[in-house]
Amino acid sequence: MSKRRVVLAYSGGLDTSVAVKWLTLERGYDVVALSVDVGQGEDLEAARARALDSGAIAAEVVDAKDEFANDYLVPAIKMNALYENKYPLVSSLSRPLISKHLVEAASRYQADAVAHGCTGKGNDQVRFEVSIRALNPSLEVEAPVREWGFTRDDTIEYARSHGVKVSATKKSPYSIDQNIFGRAIECGEMEDPWAAPPKDVYEMTQVSETVPKEVSVTFDKGVPVRLDGVSMSVFEIVEKLNKLVGSYGFGRIDMVENRRVGIKSREVYESPAGLALIMAHCELEDITLERELAHEKLRLSSKWAEAVYDGLWFSPLKEALDAFGEYSQRFVTGEVRLGLELNRCFVAGRRAEKALYDFELATYDSRDAFQHKDSEGFVRIFGLGIETWAKRQLGHK
Repeated sequence: MSKRRVVLAYSGGLDTSVAVKWLTLERGYDVVALSVDVGQGEDLEAARARALDSGAIAAEVVDAKDEFANDYLVPAIKMNALYENKYPLVSSLSRPLISKHLVEAASRYQADAVAHGCTGKGNDQVRFEVSIRALNPSLEVEAPVREWGFTRDDTIEYARSHGVKVSATKKSPYSIDQNIFGRAIECGEMEDPWAAPPKDVYEMTQVSETVPKEVSVTFDKGVPVRLDGVSMSVFEIVEKLNKLVGSYGFGRIDMVENRRVGIKSREVYESPAGLALIMAHCELEDITLERELAHEKLRLSSKWAEAVYDGLWFSPLKEALDAFGEYSQRFVTGEVRLGLELNRCFVAGRRAEKALYDFELATYDSRDAFQHKDSEGFVRIFGLGIETWAKRQLGHK
């Protein structure tokens, strides 16, 4: 009788390397390791070799950089998605994509289960497992890190005693996840929300430029398509903006967020391009979206971000919100100019061919076309209900 087979989401780090051995020895699986390249900037071919050395029967690396940018980052930019109005969903956006490839690999390898390396109190376990069950409810899900109950030191010792070669040491206390959209950093002294993040946790936002500069971003129906007039893929735009905007020290977020599992967690993020693109996109919408649509989109953007943060990428709610978002972007085409200064990125200008900004209605000079005389009746009718309330219920004469 053949052994059961599991496809493991493999990062190449300590936990997932030990998970290969643990799933083999403790659960009796043949393990297939799957690494998904979402622009994390790591040597995934070396990780693939490490998975095989750890006991995997097969190991794959999937190049999903453009898929991630086009199918996951673009919807987030279109919806101006910031969880709790701060976090640009760095890790949240990669998990459904990795889940999708896990399920596809499970089909190719005729696997009985898929596995991830998440802990029991994080958000990622929710994102992986809800996504996997939405895509293939018949697959079992293994969560070895949640089950084995190891401390970090225990995990390092398990690796040593079972011949698993990893570079982790007991010195680094940080947990870091990254992709092309940014980095998420937690643990260590940052678990005290009063303590300032150590300077050495930052990589994408190290200051190397201080001379003021401008960069223009062109959008086509909400999709970033050009930088300074040069056409690029979405991935290339994010990659170049990360380097440019990050070199001014812009893109850091330090927040205490509300996790899906009910705890508050101190998180530090870097997302230079993410914050810059969402800022630019918001400003372009300010001149292209009609008032009521803009106000409703502001409300639903928060709901979209919350749904994705909670792991509901593959859900009817998210699909319905996507449809709203897509409709809203029909005329969000134009250019935004971003100014860069030390530790600062700001909007310096915006323009669109079909902008709703009308100079003759907005100006106060001699070209003013606004019908001021119409305002008296408008203001009186608009406030009629308040006036009636003040007279009848408050007794004002």
